[in-house]
Amino acid sequence: MEHEAPDLVCQLDSVQGMVDALTAVRWKRYQDAVLELSEHGVVLIVEETCCLQAKVYLQRELFIKYEYRAQGRPRFGVSLGLLVDCLNTFSVPGHSSVIEIQYPGPDMQLLLKSIDSLDACIYAEIRTRIPDTISWDYSFESAGGTPLSFTVKAAALKEAIDDLEWPGSSIQITLQPALPSVSFKGEGHGDLQVDFMYYANTDLLIAFSCDREVSYRYKYKFLRATTSNMPSSVIRDNRGSKLTIGRGGMLKVQHLVSVARLSAPHTHIDSAGYQHPSRIAYIEFFVKPEKDGND
Repeated sequence: MEHEAPDLVCQLDSVQGMVDALTAVRWKRYQDAVLELSEHGVVLIVEETCCLQAKVYLQRELFIKYEYRAQGRPRFGVSLGLLVDCLNTFSVPGHSSVIEIQYPGPDMQLLLKSIDSLDACIYAEIRTRIPDTISWDYSFESAGGTPLSFTVKAAALKEAIDDLEWPGSSIQITLQPALPSVSFKGEGHGDLQVDFMYYANTDLLIAFSCDREVSYRYKYKFLRATTSNMPSSVIRDNRGSKLTIGRGGMLKVQHLVSVARLSAPHTHIDSAGYQHPSRIAYIEFFVKPEKDGND
């Protein structure tokens, strides 16, 4: 019998870019993920204890080929660690490997194979499963008319959060409009606070939007997960990470990861050094506050 046409057949010319994006949301060794397919691209979702959720958006423009035939939006579960480790076998340092991804295979597998070499072919099958949980509804809504947000260099954000570690502690994030600033405060055997002053260093705190003082606390281990696994190559790019506080204190942390082909010409990069949006993977973390803050 002939098998039905797969829901998705796509080709990617930057495996390392995808590895970097998925590694950024891998905060523990054994971690399940849900992949959702659509005509617009692929979304990978991971979460923990209904307090932390991350999404990696791989838009169809990232792929050099994207053939989507499914009705609706197929979803399937997969081991995130296994997927990242498998993709790493296709990644050759200094070389932009091209792979083809297909779903589903004859036994509902996720199929991967290299297609840019005439001498050899790497082929992999990853077993998938039916998701046994439904992603929680984070319901991120704006906290009012003026967005409560700021953009800070990714390296500085990671360093600040790493410095605030106290065993079992929480981190209080405070935005103050009078003296435009953002403070991260950790408590343990003592207090430690990191301040980002907007007017003092606009190269560090790139953007700031706040019309009233707000303060919320977040579990340290969840806040740390938003930056701790970002690859050094992503940190070195010095892109800004945007943090937004929504209604009820929901924290959204957004990162951008380059998925540009290493050998690609610079037509995707403008005079200011920004890559074309089609070569960027978008990563979003959602962290629930530990308790109600002052709003």
